[in-house]
Amino acid sequence: MSSSSWTAKQNKAFEKALALYDKDTPDRWYNVAKAVGGKTPEEVKRHYELLVQDVKHIESGQVPFPNYRTTGGSSYGNTSENEKRMRDLKLQ
Repeated sequence: MSSSSWTAKQNKAFEKALALYDKDTPDRWYNVAKAVGGKTPEEVKRHYELLVQDVKHIESGQVPFPNYRTTGGSSYGNTSENEKRMRDLKLQ
């Protein structure tokens, strides 16, 4: 089974596999694909490349932060503080 859509279970397995098989791991994408299941090495590599692109867009401020609300309807904290915190996070 190989398809372009990813299940939540596959995404979670993908995240765990990325932590386990870093950029210096031989046959990294083969190992990640095996851990995810139902995906080819090419598909997991493309999924990773898209993730990196998304993170770069977020870090460069090209993606607006959602205006989350608490159950009381008021904004949680100062949006600019939340944005700063998110920009300080880096994908390793």
